[in-house]
Amino acid sequence: MKHRSTKDVVNDLRSNGRLIEIADEVDPYLEMGEIQRRVYQSGGPAILFTNVLGTRFPMVSNLFASLDQARFLFRHTLEAVRRLVEVKVDPSALAKRPFRYAGIPITALRTLPKFVSRGLVCKHQCRLSDLPMLHSWPDDGGPFVTLPQVLSADPRDPNNLMRVNLGMYRIQLSGNDYVSDQEAGLHYQIHRGIGVHHQTALSRGEPLKVAITVGGAPAMSVASVMPLPEGLTELTFAGALAGRRIGMVRGNHAPVYADADFAITGTIDPTRRKPEGPFGDHLGYYSLQHDFPLLNVEKVWHREGAIWPFTVVGRPPQEDTTFGQLIHELTDPIIPEVIPGVKAVHAVDAAGVHPLLLAIGSERYMPFLKDEDTEPQELLTQANAILGNGQLSLTKYLWITDDPNDQLDIHNIEGFIRYVLERVDWRRDLHFHTNTTIDTLDYSGAGMNRGSKVVVAATGRPVRSLPTELPSEFSLPAGFSNPRIVFPGVLAISSPHFASPERREDLQKLADWLEQDNRLVDFPIMTMVDDSEFAARTLNNWLWTTFTRSDPAVDIGGIGASTVDKHWGCRGPLLIDARAKPWHAPPLIEDPQTMAKVDARASRNEPISKYL
Repeated sequence: MKHRSTKDVVNDLRSNGRLIEIADEVDPYLEMGEIQRRVYQSGGPAILFTNVLGTRFPMVSNLFASLDQARFLFRHTLEAVRRLVEVKVDPSALAKRPFRYAGIPITALRTLPKFVSRGLVCKHQCRLSDLPMLHSWPDDGGPFVTLPQVLSADPRDPNNLMRVNLGMYRIQLSGNDYVSDQEAGLHYQIHRGIGVHHQTALSRGEPLKVAITVGGAPAMSVASVMPLPEGLTELTFAGALAGRRIGMVRGNHAPVYADADFAITGTIDPTRRKPEGPFGDHLGYYSLQHDFPLLNVEKVWHREGAIWPFTVVGRPPQEDTTFGQLIHELTDPIIPEVIPGVKAVHAVDAAGVHPLLLAIGSERYMPFLKDEDTEPQELLTQANAILGNGQLSLTKYLWITDDPNDQLDIHNIEGFIRYVLERVDWRRDLHFHTNTTIDTLDYSGAGMNRGSKVVVAATGRPVRSLPTELPSEFSLPAGFSNPRIVFPGVLAISSPHFASPERREDLQKLADWLEQDNRLVDFPIMTMVDDSEFAARTLNNWLWTTFTRSDPAVDIGGIGASTVDKHWGCRGPLLIDARAKPWHAPPLIEDPQTMAKVDARASRNEPISKYL
C-alpha cells in the first residue's frame, strides 16, 4: 500500500507480521530508547507503544528495522524510482527499452509537489508539552524530536515549492533555557540546505518561517536525509518514493506537509540563539551544548489518530544505518555521472559516516603507463572532486584507489583497506587538508567544525604482503603494551592515557622506538588506542575508535617522517593516535537503572521479550 499516515504504516506492518505492540505503560525517558536500541540490535520488528507515560499519543519506532523492511515499505514505488535513476544515468535507455520505462512520465509527474487548501494534519491543535517527550540518553539536554521533517521556503520566493528545503535537523522540545510551550531549539550542521535560507532571511532582516512535521508517508523521512544537489527540493524525491505528489498547506507560515501526523510552525528568531544539547548522536558520543537557532513556536497541530514515530541514534549500527543502506542502494548507480571517473563511494557507517569514506576511482588518462610502477594521478583529481561535493565534503579520511580488474567490493571494508595497504607508499600517497571544515558533530579537531582531512590514494601493483602474526620477539617503550592484530597489516597498541598536552609526544616516542627496534615495521599501519583488546575485538570497534578519535593533521605520524616541498610522508609504518583526548565529547553509556528495568521486562515472556 502507499501510506498517507503513520497509522497506515502501522497497519501495514501489523498485517504482515512486522510489528509488535506494547500495551503496558512505557516511559519515554530513557526506557523507550533502551527498548528500541535492543530490538534493533536483535533484528526485531517495528514497535508500537500504545500507553506512553506523559502523553496521550501512541509512539512507534523501528519502522526502518532493516533494509528488507525498508524495501517492504516502498515495495510499490521502489522499482519506479530505480528506473528513474537508470534513465538519469543513461538517458538513451528510454529509447532503447521503451516498454521498461513506459511508466517514467507518470513517476516524473508524481515528483512535483503541490499546494493544497487544507491538510489532515491541521485537524486539531495542542501544546508543545502535549507531544511525546522522548529522552534517549542520560545526559541529553532534554527531549528531542528524532525523526523531524524540517521545511523552510526560500524567503525570496516563498510560494515556490521547488525551492523548499526539507531536512532532518534535530529539534529540542524543552530543557535548558527554553520557555515552555513557546520556544524550541533547532540544530542544523554545516553544509545543510536550511542554512542558505537562514542566511537569506538574515540578510533581509526578517525571521525565517519554519515548519517541523512528524509522520505521514515514510518517504518524507527518507527524502529528508537524501544527499540531493543544492537547489533541488527533496519534495520531488519524496513524491517519487511515496507514489503521489506531496501536498503542502499554504498559509501565514512555512509550507506544511498536509499528510503529516504532527506539525509545529514558527519562526527562527533573527536576533537570538540559545544553548541546545547535549544530545547522544550518531558518532557514538554526545554532541555538546552550543548556541543554536531559536524557534519561536506559533502553532502545534496533529491529525486525528496521530501516532508519533521516532528513532534513537547512537554508536552505529542503529536504525539510521538502514537509511544509509537504502540511500546507497538508490544513489550508487548515479555516482559516476555526478563525479566523472569515480565508480563508487561508501561512507562507512561503523566509523560514524563522515569520518571515513571509501572510493573507487579510475586512472584513465595515461594508459601507456599501466604496466609501470605508476603513482596516483587522476585519482587525486577525483579525490578533490569528492571533497568538493555536497555532504561528501565532510569526509575526514578519504581512502581512494582504482580497480582495473573490477575485483573490489566497496562494501567489504576490510577487503578494501587491505587492498590499499598492499599498494600504499606512505612517502607520497598521503595528501592533507589542514585547518579546514569538518563535521559539526566531530570533536576530534581544533574546535566546532574545525579540523583537518587526509586523502589516502594508492594504485598500481602490490608492494608488500600484509603480516598476519606478531614476530616472536619485539619490544615496546614504557607505557605501551598488548599489541593486537586487528586484521592482516593492521596493529592496535594500548598506549598511555592522554591526560594532558604533553602526551602528544607519545606519537613521536613510539615512532622513534619502532625505528630502532624494527621488528614490527612490516605492519603498514598501527593505531595507538586506550584499549587494544577492545579495538581489535571487531572490525567495527577498530573503525569507530580509529576514525572518530583522530584529527589527521595532528594525530598521524610515522617512522622516517619527512616534509618535502610541504608534502608530509613517512617510510612507514603509519601511526595514528586514536586515544580519547580531554577535549573529545564523552561516549554514550546506557543508564544502569534503565537497563535493569528493561532486563526485567525481558523476563516476562511477552512477544517483545525475545528481542530484549
